[in-house]
Amino acid sequence: MIKVELKDGSILEVEKGAKIIEVAQKISEGLARMATCGTVNGEVKDLRYELQEDCKLSIETFESSIEGKKAYWHTTSHIMAQAVQRLFPNVKFAIGPSIDNGFYYDFDVERPFSDEDKANIEVEMKKIIKEDTEIEKFALPKQDALKLMENQPYKQELINELKDRRRN
Repeated sequence: MIKVELKDGSILEVEKGAKIIEVAQKISEGLARMATCGTVNGEVKDLRYELQEDCKLSIETFESSIEGKKAYWHTTSHIMAQAVQRLFPNVKFAIGPSIDNGFYYDFDVERPFSDEDKANIEVEMKKIIKEDTEIEKFALPKQDALKLMENQPYKQELINELKDRRRN
């Protein structure tokens, strides 16, 4: 068992390897539904992050912190990108970060999005959310990542700019 100190100073004992979302569920189902990320010893972590040692944990929500908002916006940018790709298969993706008051995504498309396109993107985003697809985080060797992004020159450029973590 490990000891997790919560934001209010209380201590919760959980199994080593418990995910942040599981801790949120132990606190309350309502909190778990609203949680967007966790802050572990001051570092923002995904809800699937597994706690391995005693730590301080704050469960973040959209309403509770800028970290919670940014996690929400980060996920939303991925959903929007997926919707755009479904509707505009030839789109080229650049970057789509969360920022202090929302997020943006740079798309390279044949023509600017019309108001009708934007409405259709929103409808498609709602469909994607209803599909409730599990989000999977994974890492690939650089060459495999480049192959996965073979039709995405901006993503390939970003991949090529990454340092090889095995060498550092």
